[in-house]
Amino acid sequence: MPLTVIDTNETKRLRVIDEAGNADPGLLTAMPDGLYKRFFEDITLARAFNQRALSLQREGRIGTYASILGQEASQVGTALAFESTDWIVPSFRESGVFLSMGYPMGLLYRYWMGDERGMRCPEGLHIFPMSVPVGSQISQATGIGMAMRYRGDKKAVGAYFGDGGSSRGDFHEGINMAGVFKAPVVFLCQNNQWAISVPRSRQTAARSIAQRGASYGVEGIQVDGNDVAAVYKATSEAVAKAKSGNGPTLIECHTYRLDDHTTSDDASRYRDKEEVEEWKKREPLIRLRLFMEKKGLWTQAYEDEVLKKAAAQVDEAVKTAEAMPPPQAQEIIQYTNKELSPRQRRELKGMGG
Repeated sequence: MPLTVIDTNETKRLRVIDEAGNADPGLLTAMPDGLYKRFFEDITLARAFNQRALSLQREGRIGTYASILGQEASQVGTALAFESTDWIVPSFRESGVFLSMGYPMGLLYRYWMGDERGMRCPEGLHIFPMSVPVGSQISQATGIGMAMRYRGDKKAVGAYFGDGGSSRGDFHEGINMAGVFKAPVVFLCQNNQWAISVPRSRQTAARSIAQRGASYGVEGIQVDGNDVAAVYKATSEAVAKAKSGNGPTLIECHTYRLDDHTTSDDASRYRDKEEVEEWKKREPLIRLRLFMEKKGLWTQAYEDEVLKKAAAQVDEAVKTAEAMPPPQAQEIIQYTNKELSPRQRRELKGMGG
């Protein structure tokens, strides 16, 4: 018998706004002008937060920090596509996601100061603590999505990870189970091209991370991760699909990490300066500014006001974070479980709690 083709996979790539600020009008129909201003203001705020965090680390006022410079569109564009009732499961490089979802900036700085109370999510938000072990949060997100489906909740889960996370077994296990059980999960891979010092080309021979979804029966799409409009559009459609009961989506945000992996890293030891300079020309704020200027939505006065407001918010957040009293030993026990176990109650009593 001759060989027959049982399946084919055509992985699509989405871009709405190009690097010169030109847009496909057919892809902009559902995006009001106010949304572009929200994109611009959130990216500016995320960048201001990031720059201050780097400065604080150099001054010894916070610990090791993971910069988001260059990846703001992939974070803001995805975060704004979710509702506050949805669940967000982040990795350790999602500061921009936290801010766009309305997480208190002071708490976020406090977390980077080494205080786990910074990840005590306020009421009304559904954001899990940042996951430092690479990829471990992916299967957890699938479990949350499966629970939602069993309960009949019309909600979605956003699972964030990097290209390095997609090389872990947790990714394959999590996305496989999500595909089998049609879990309402949007898998969001921020492909910033480097897993610390390992380039994407040394992680997989596949042409894209997005195409991996097909092997698990999950739709995959690659988006220009520096085009915030494309990121938002793809994520919004995936969220709607998840909530309608049509299963998960894998979105690969093709972006770039302009800074070191963390403040403990020196990327110049393994990355060419020319590569970084080329990606700087493609960073998200440049093209969004060009696009908004063509639409009459941007002026220098507007940007100056946005920068001033962001700086004031950052100043206030740092004051709030540094004014928090030190954590008490009892808090290690108090917030581990929803209800204290008999052993935890005994330990808490021994601490005078």
